[in-house]
Amino acid sequence: MKKLNIAALPGDGIGKEVVPEAIRVLNTVAEVHGGLEFNFDTYDWNCEYYLKHGQMMPDNAMDILKSYDAIFLGAVGDPNLVPDHISLWGMLIKIRREFEQVINLRPAKQLRGIKSPLANPNNFDLIVVRENSEGEYSEAGGRIHQGEDEIAIQNAVFTRKGTERAMEYAFQLAKTRKNHVTSATKSNGIVHSMPFWDSVFKDVANRYPDTKTNSFHVDALAAFFVTRPQIFDVIVASNLFGDILTDIGAAIMGSIGIAPAANININGKYPSMFEPVHGSAPDIYGKGIANPVAQIWTGKMMLDHFGEHEVAAKLLEVVEDVLEAGIKTADIGGTAKTTEFTGEVIKRLKQL
Repeated sequence: MKKLNIAALPGDGIGKEVVPEAIRVLNTVAEVHGGLEFNFDTYDWNCEYYLKHGQMMPDNAMDILKSYDAIFLGAVGDPNLVPDHISLWGMLIKIRREFEQVINLRPAKQLRGIKSPLANPNNFDLIVVRENSEGEYSEAGGRIHQGEDEIAIQNAVFTRKGTERAMEYAFQLAKTRKNHVTSATKSNGIVHSMPFWDSVFKDVANRYPDTKTNSFHVDALAAFFVTRPQIFDVIVASNLFGDILTDIGAAIMGSIGIAPAANININGKYPSMFEPVHGSAPDIYGKGIANPVAQIWTGKMMLDHFGEHEVAAKLLEVVEDVLEAGIKTADIGGTAKTTEFTGEVIKRLKQL
């Protein structure tokens, strides 16, 4: 019996609705599997916690979290309560940085039962490996002077170590898929960091002579996501480029409410964290209509992380079966409530 201890952080807004539902699904997966057991401990750290305590998490939060096998996050942020830069840097980004979650994985594929806004989606199935620790999201920089002389400086920091490990991860991942890696660059406009990125990509690619590679400037790559996403397999991108491309990936799937993500610690020191791409959506919180697909698919990625590939694939297959049967939430053209969707997923899992 494989026993996995998971810290559940529902967070804010619809995170508090979709995380408990996804946990129900994962517990059913474990029940059907027979050799798997989850223990979920839920922590109510969020913007409401901040209003009470002046911080997003308690002082010992990181010590608590590091004892778990993984972290299952819902959504962080409610701008009606706490400014976004406080909520994100006080919880989500703090966990990513301190737990050295240097890789962010975000898949996008044409799911059965969901109509892509693309006229010809051609059954695309891609995954973006986003460098998750530095790049354009570094904290280096600052603001000086005031008034018309005010200056804001934001330094993009690219290290060979950080760049290379993201690319190595992408090439290793590609070997389990279609063995094709695409690099997102902008070396025709960003004159220092992107030529460096291109150079490291060439060095890493030389170690994988059997892997097909290509490189596109990110503006053209964004267009290709819309016009021919089926040509891609694994895309490796910097922090900012990966962030933008994966929102396009969610859009071409049909809804940001179905896009999953994983923040991966690759050195084994700390747990990895699994979270959907969508935000807390305070405008629909409490209505029971949040789409749980992204959170469930995020759970599927967590299963893959623990080597449970067969049952992970089966879970996504069941989700697609339910979508294809017409049971969908409003954001993807249906009328089902959150609990109705997960209830149908659970029913079909139990029939396996």
